[in-house]
Amino acid sequence: MRRRATTAGAVLALAVTACSPEAAPPAPSAPAATTVAASTATAAPPPTSSTPTVAWQVGARPLPRRPDGFGRVEPTPPELVNRALPTKDLLPSPAGDAYAATVSAVPAEVLARSTWQPGCPVKAGDLRYLTMSFWGFDGRAHTGEMLVNASGAAGITKVFGQLFAARFPLEEMRVTGPAELTAPPTGDGNSTSAFVCRPARGQTNWSAHAYGLAVDVNPFCNPYTQGDLVLPELASAYVDRTRRRPGMVLAGDATVRAFAAIGWSWGGNWHSPTDRMHFTATGH
Repeated sequence: MRRRATTAGAVLALAVTACSPEAAPPAPSAPAATTVAASTATAAPPPTSSTPTVAWQVGARPLPRRPDGFGRVEPTPPELVNRALPTKDLLPSPAGDAYAATVSAVPAEVLARSTWQPGCPVKAGDLRYLTMSFWGFDGRAHTGEMLVNASGAAGITKVFGQLFAARFPLEEMRVTGPAELTAPPTGDGNSTSAFVCRPARGQTNWSAHAYGLAVDVNPFCNPYTQGDLVLPELASAYVDRTRRRPGMVLAGDATVRAFAAIGWSWGGNWHSPTDRMHFTATGH
């Protein structure tokens, strides 16, 4: 995300991910796909019986709106200050601890539940459907899904393979649905995703996400800030980047280096706004 929006229709896009109700979309069917070579990684430690289960339902409480259409920025709830919510599986978990990824044309049912429409600036045939392994905050391996531009598909699977090997945790990875663009703001979303057909924040031109050329990583752990605005709106506890917690993207770290290696830049280097979740192939 790049600029501030002033209409409710753009509020919940949040660069594809945050502030959406947590109603799980239908489990996608397995498409015919190209399998990307797997790389091994040491197993993540399983959760222990002493690890408390955090009771938090993402998307349950809409926030009052600000005059600019965003939700009111509120203090981070105690349950989310050190966010480590378990992942809800949409796809079968990977077998073993090896990274696995697939690249395929977008299945019709996936396209139907995405934000793509004929007026989008990218043709459906120029998008690719990815499935990729990732480590959850629950210490388990999961399989996520993502729509990206065909030109970036191979690079993105490589990036997330490196994040898997580095055991970088993600809460969820799924395709953004159209209802999320107009849903009331809840300020607690944390889905890693890419394609969403919407204008750039506060502008009339298309966002890099609308071309499938931008990825947002753990939005809650890596919030967007501009002036007094924080997005997601409950993520203020993560604005202090000196307090390092799992899932955060920091200057020069493995995540920034992995995206830089495929030619994508990081919005965390911007100053107004600062978009810590955002990686882009276009610079926007």
